Amino acid sequence: LSGVDYYIVTHLHPDHIDMAPDGTVGAPLDKAVPVICQSEEDASVLRSSGFSEIIVLPTSGMEFGAARLTRVPALHGTVVPCGDAMGIVFEASEENTFYLAGDTVWYSGVAETLRNYQPEVIALNCCAAETVENGRLIMNDEDVHCVAMTAPNARLYLTHLDNVAHAALTRHTLRGCLARRGVVNYDMPSDGASVEYKAATVGA
Repeated sequence: LSGVDYYIVTHLHPDHIDMAPDGTVGAPLDKAVPVICQSEEDASVLRSSGFSEIIVLPTSGMEFGAARLTRVPALHGTVVPCGDAMGIVFEASEENTFYLAGDTVWYSGVAETLRNYQPEVIALNCCAAETVENGRLIMNDEDVHCVAMTAPNARLYLTHLDNVAHAALTRHTLRGCLARRGVVNYDMPSDGASVEYKAATVGA
């Protein structure tokens, strides 16, 4: 992670940031790097964990160099939300608008974000992880299909796969489900892989 300008933490769950038994978070990270989070509550935990510069991202958005980041809503559970989470829209001149949906299921807030920002690249957490108490916590293949139908010209980046014990979909099973639904406008990187999206190539 050398050369990183900011850390972004969509919410404080152990599959997104390291959590210690004493309640502190982010032990392996460089605490001098500014960290962007969703709320004063999360900021308090990050502060007590030793991070020196914490930025709570407002819904009205903030400028970060040449980019603008805007916090958008997320629904982290179909029965009872598993705490608060956020999505983020990244905008910059001559770049694709990027929507990081974060830990959310498909619902009206996601649909509204797609309508308002018209992102060209959309990252979806979509292993259909679930718990008895909260229901399904993040997207499944039906939710991905809803995003694909709502944003047919976008490229979907499918992630949060093969990495948590409470997942109901793997990369292998999700590919089959999406094939049956006719969803083809996506990338599903392997562990450690990266994808570069250039403005001229999205939707091709």
